[in-house]
Amino acid sequence: MGRGDLSDEEWARLEPHLPRSAGRGGRWHCHRRVINGILFRQRTGLPWRDLLSRFGKWKTVHDHHRRWSADGTWERILRAVQADADAEGLIDWSMVSVDSTSCRAHQHAAGAHSRPPRISGRRSMPVQRRTDEALGRSKGGLTCKIHLAGEGGRRPLAFVITPGQWGDAPQLIPVLEQIRVLRPAGGHPRTRADHLGGDKAYSSRRNRRHLRRRQIKDTIPEPRNQRANRQRSGSKGGRPTGFDREMYRRRNAVERTINRLKTFRAVATRYDKRAYVFHGTVTVASIRLWLRT
Repeated sequence: MGRGDLSDEEWARLEPHLPRSAGRGGRWHCHRRVINGILFRQRTGLPWRDLLSRFGKWKTVHDHHRRWSADGTWERILRAVQADADAEGLIDWSMVSVDSTSCRAHQHAAGAHSRPPRISGRRSMPVQRRTDEALGRSKGGLTCKIHLAGEGGRRPLAFVITPGQWGDAPQLIPVLEQIRVLRPAGGHPRTRADHLGGDKAYSSRRNRRHLRRRQIKDTIPEPRNQRANRQRSGSKGGRPTGFDREMYRRRNAVERTINRLKTFRAVATRYDKRAYVFHGTVTVASIRLWLRT
């Protein structure tokens, strides 16, 4: 076993959730070797063509990752691993925090073809397809942004990828809608946290109204300008927002989750041209963090 490869314990937790190889040719008969090749590329950020020979043909590893990113296989595996952790009581729902991080796009990430991508061998579009390819231009050049919701154990529950210049507050609701932890025993999946924490960038009437409607307690500081506008409006401005300093100290868990994600160089710097492939890259990194429980 090489450095960074799946251990026997991690493979035992992952293997039951992998799709079965079927059809002529025995496509990807050895899942473990190919997935180790994907993880090696995630950790080092090297070009696909420079993969070590012990992982097999680089094209096989690349196609494996691209196809599973397109048809949503990586997301289904992530939800299955999260469901196993929740069944064992390993998810800290008492405090779920949200934050975002910018990822600088490498020059190889630019220049995607204008034609919409399609899943090879099918006529359908990739699940996470975006027309803007989640690339935006800011002072630092081309960037994209990962909006993340993390649980108290420093692992990602859900995320959304947008262009780098997009704001944080409008993405709070889309991120919360992506939280969906299945229950192996059956029943509705869990989608609601006990408490939500976020910095003042997420403070808005729309977000607070959404959290009240879903009966989610929140600890989000109110910016000075919003506080002044509320006080200036008198009774029409509504009641002051509650703020628990002790709970807010636990918000650092999501920042530490982002730091753990960015130990993967293919996440810290985006090399993928297509948004759905980069979404799969972040999903694979999230799966690895859940397997390290």
